[in-house]
Order: sequence, then structure tokens, then C-alpha cells
Amino acid sequence: MKFLKQTTYILVLILSLSALETVAQTRQTREEYIDKYKHIAIEHMERYGIPASITLAQGILESDSGNSNLARRSNNHFGIKCKSNWKGDRVYHTDDAPDECFRKYDSVEESYEDHAEFLDQSPRYDSLFAYSSSDYRSWARGLKAAGYATAPDYAQRLTRIIEENLLFLFDEDNGAELYAARMRAERGRVDDEFASQSSVDMPQTVEGGIDPNRYRVPERTYNGYSVYANNGVHYVVARDGDSFARIASTFAVTERTLRKWNEINPKSKADPVAGEWIYIEQKQSKWQGEGLSHRVATGETLTSIAQEYGIREKRLRTMNRLKSGAALVEGQMLKLN
Repeated sequence: MKFLKQTTYILVLILSLSALETVAQTRQTREEYIDKYKHIAIEHMERYGIPASITLAQGILESDSGNSNLARRSNNHFGIKCKSNWKGDRVYHTDDAPDECFRKYDSVEESYEDHAEFLDQSPRYDSLFAYSSSDYRSWARGLKAAGYATAPDYAQRLTRIIEENLLFLFDEDNGAELYAARMRAERGRVDDEFASQSSVDMPQTVEGGIDPNRYRVPERTYNGYSVYANNGVHYVVARDGDSFARIASTFAVTERTLRKWNEINPKSKADPVAGEWIYIEQKQSKWQGEGLSHRVATGETLTSIAQEYGIREKRLRTMNRLKSGAALVEGQMLKLN
């Protein structure tokens, strides 16, 4: 009997490990997601005028590259809720409130089609179509302004996904070919070629951003996270499927505090996207590096700049005598210390 119990336990353990391995293997990467749905995004850009980069970035963000529970249960890749005019299937999922009604589709392709029609037919999004299909930054800001999502940094998140993954290439003529060529070049780039393009000396005015390789210093690994320092402040880089709750628990702080340190409304439900810097302690009151000022690039906000330099947004605003909510202008100079 004892032998039988031990055998049963071992079998259960093997099956459990096998199931976990299967789940890990079936998780879709961001690159796989892009490759799978890029043709639909391009087709919808040509038909509706929605930037292909925006469609893909929203799909990545809203569905966690197709891996979220909602996406798996309902093929809903854009977080579109039922609304009163929805006559199709539905699922219930906790988002901003418990058990909210979300649209359910027979396929991911159907979700993409509904997303395009949702933007095209809803009056609240009419202003977006005044922008060029290559102006993804204006589309990102317009989606946030029109209320597509409640996350206060929704536009920045979309922009970051687009730029980190070169999705803007899909907005150009022959975008798929441009993207494929760039991916081949990226994979074939060797370390010394990359190093030869970096600057040794940091200019006193920082053009559009700092060189992360100069200030991003890995210090240690803690519970699976590599801990870095920027401007003397420690941070980690969010991974696929990460959450503020998980990071906060790992570093023994409250989720509310972690959001405040990263200039995010403590009441927000938004979680970080893969590759996003998450500070695990209070940011500095000024920049301690060599650059004395920052020249604003297109699409940047005070929040994104404060995050990039590890400076508290309120202090950055005070240094530059800016009012809360003030819009930045391309080329504008900001003091950093």
C-alpha cells in the first residue's frame, strides 16, 4: 500500500510538471504575435486609415500578446466591452470593476475586424481619422483623450511598444518588407558594430533622451529580477505578464507606493508592459548625470521624461516653472538640475 501511494504521488507530480511545461511552451512571444497578425493590421490600415502600428500595439498591450486570460477565453484582443448595442456572445471578466461584460469572438481575426469597425463607426473617435496613418503618436494620444482606456499613461505605453518593436515600419509603403529587412539586420548585428555607434562623451544638452548603456548599471539579481540603477535610483525591467502587485511583493513595498514612485495613479488598474522601467524606490529631485538639460522630442511628456531620468515629475515641473498638465513642445528645453 505504501508503495502504491508513493507511485501515485510520483505520477501526479510528473503530470503536474508536464502541464506546467506545456503552459510555458504555449506562451506566445511578442515577436510571434507581430508576425501572426501584421498582415491584418496592414490590411485595416489600407481600408480604414488606422495605423498598423497602433492596431498591433493595442493588441499587444490589451491582450498581453494573446496570452491574457480574456484573450484566451474570448479571442478578445482589444479589451472591447459589450456596450448596449452588442448582440454577440459575451464573457464576464474583472477589469475596472468586477465581472464586466466583454465581447466574445469566434476567432482573433473577428476581434481585429470588430476593433477596426469600433473605431471607424464610433463618433467619439472621429477626430483620430484627421491624423495621417503614419502619425502613430497623435493616434496614441487621441485614443487616450477619447477615453479608450483608463490608464493615465496609455498613450506612452502604446508609443513605447511601437518604438521598441519597430512597429512604425508597418505604417510605411512596403512596411512588411521593411520590417523583415530590419529584423534580419538586428539579428545579424554584432556587438562591436553596436559599440561603434555609441558616443563616448555625453553632451551637456541631451537630445531626446539619455544613453541607457551609459547609466544603466546592473547591480544584482533578486528573486529573478535584475536590479539596475539610474540616477542613483534602483529599478527593474518589467517582463512579459508582469504586474505591479508581483513586483511590489517581491521588493516588500505596497502596490500603491510602487505606482506612486513611477508617477502612476495609485488607483489605476494598469500593469506594466514588458521592457518598461519600474523604479523600486523614490526617484531623485534632480538629475545627477552630465547632461544639464533635455531637448524635448516629438511625443514626449513630462511623465515620460521624469521616468527616463529618474527624477520626480513634480520636481521636474517646478524646476521648469510648468503648470500641472502643461503640454510640451518639440524642441523645448527642460532643466534637469
